[in-house]
Amino acid sequence: MNQIPEVIRTIPLEYYLFFSTALFCIGVIGVLTRRNAIVIFMCIELMLNSVNLLLTAFSAYNSDPNGQVFVFFIMAVAAAEVCVGLAIIVMTYRNIRSTDVQLLNYLKW
Repeated sequence: MNQIPEVIRTIPLEYYLFFSTALFCIGVIGVLTRRNAIVIFMCIELMLNSVNLLLTAFSAYNSDPNGQVFVFFIMAVAAAEVCVGLAIIVMTYRNIRSTDVQLLNYLKW
């Protein structure tokens, strides 16, 4: 097993775990409690970034670049998700003049 560089050893892996778990929990709570579509979208991005942080930390501690490459692909998928999601939010706002997700029932046939 490769030696962990001194720069990475200054912050223990458990701190990354706790911080990533806290960010993910904040994102889940935001998705479950908020009604604004843009805020829900931001909370989903927060959850994705917490997973990216954890993957990067594990990758750095194991001296393996595979986790960082995986993070790059997750960020590319998240960017595509942002484009599609914001387009849906803009079209919803044009139709009902609100980003409240409770009002989306009015868009049913």
